[in-house]
Amino acid sequence: MSTTAQQHSPGTGLGKRRLGVPALVFMIIAASAPLTVVAGGVTSNYAVTGLPGIPLSFLVLGAVLLVFTVGYSAMSQHVHNAGAFYAYIARGLSKPLGVGAAWVALVAYNAMQIGIYGMFGFALSSFITGLTGAEPAWWACALGAWVVVAALGVNKVDLSAKVLGALVALEFLVVIVYDLISVAAAPEGITVASLAPSGLFTAGVGAALAFSIAAFMGFESGAIYGEEVKDPRTTARRATFIAIVIIGCFYAFSSWAMSVGEGDSQVIARSTELGPDLVFAFLTEHVPVWAVDLSSLLFVTSLLAALVAFHNVVARYFFALGREGVLPSALATTSRRTQAPVVGSLTQSAIAVVVLAVFAVTGSGSEAGPLFPVVTLFTWLTNMGAFGLVLLMALTSFAVVGYLRRHPGHYGVWTRLIAPTTAGVALTALFAMIVANFDVLIGLQEASVLGWLLPAIVLAPGVLGTLWAAVLRRRRPEVYAGIGYGGDAAEPAAAPAPV
Repeated sequence: MSTTAQQHSPGTGLGKRRLGVPALVFMIIAASAPLTVVAGGVTSNYAVTGLPGIPLSFLVLGAVLLVFTVGYSAMSQHVHNAGAFYAYIARGLSKPLGVGAAWVALVAYNAMQIGIYGMFGFALSSFITGLTGAEPAWWACALGAWVVVAALGVNKVDLSAKVLGALVALEFLVVIVYDLISVAAAPEGITVASLAPSGLFTAGVGAALAFSIAAFMGFESGAIYGEEVKDPRTTARRATFIAIVIIGCFYAFSSWAMSVGEGDSQVIARSTELGPDLVFAFLTEHVPVWAVDLSSLLFVTSLLAALVAFHNVVARYFFALGREGVLPSALATTSRRTQAPVVGSLTQSAIAVVVLAVFAVTGSGSEAGPLFPVVTLFTWLTNMGAFGLVLLMALTSFAVVGYLRRHPGHYGVWTRLIAPTTAGVALTALFAMIVANFDVLIGLQEASVLGWLLPAIVLAPGVLGTLWAAVLRRRRPEVYAGIGYGGDAAEPAAAPAPV
């Protein structure tokens, strides 16, 4: 047997007991890319919606997700599967819905990850141009990130955790410095006008919440790494609660600080004028040039951290589906040396490079110029990802109700019924808001085929996955019986025997 064959073989399994609570919190937060959210997401939200209540939107969504996490984390103590939403929906609602959800998750997470390459390529190209005068193509910069992400993806997960931990810590430092300077500047005084409900709950609230939910899109990682944490029953639960509290409070404070720093009456106009450059233009007026350059570089590494985080999520989804036979079993191949889902990782890398190539070719000579990867690849794909993931979160809420009703002695009525049902209703309403505002989210000025085509690309695989589950039930009943149980092979008393 060759060395490669010895190092990579199916069934080796993911790395066990590698991640503790702090490492997992960093993995979750890295996917939200703090500096990217503040510089890009918050300014876009102010500009597009014209609402002053953006800080409150993060608190509202944080509260909804904390309620969601009550039942979600309870279920995570019983279900340990790298395909988290997939396994939860399969075991709480039905196996066909679970497979459909898994295929939606694959499209949504791939879209989210690949879309970020567009912003990364633009940001790194602009940074190099400002520093040296050279003008590298955006796709060449994105390809450099692709190499780094691919290398980390096949390595030990704790290496990714260490890299992401360092990058996230630096991102937080930059944003905290920006926040403190903004509050100190306060040209119109320190007020809490942006936290008033009237500034959010008005026309446009749907678009505001749809923009802000993207900041929380990585929190499924808490359950996705459930097979690799030190204590499957407590680590994911604690890390998820901690990450949601940090994300919600941090972004609420930072967007409030932005409003104070620019002035409540000026923040929307300034966001419309400068977009993501607002943060760096503000820093230019208050800190040395080297500090601004460092902040711009950390904006780039913020995107790199998100790329790594979402890549790992996709790789583990491929692994989970391959292990259970829902997709080709080769996807369950892991490295004996690193325990990484190597084939799942390489598959995600292959998909990403193909999509990058398509956009690189179609973008040459585009009227959008250097902004082409931002207004197309980044905007289209990341909003497709958010669209699919909010749908999965809503389904997972109801799946929790279905699963925990079989454990009435373990949990009270709040945990197994009230909290997940409340979260499910709220997330379903949020999904409806995203559907209603999708044209706005992808920057369309008037109705276009993209307004329904992009969501259809996310939903169609869900229908096909559900039909595929019906085929498996008829032709491969042994595979169908094990759907959703791959991560719990060691708990035969609690689940049917896995494949």
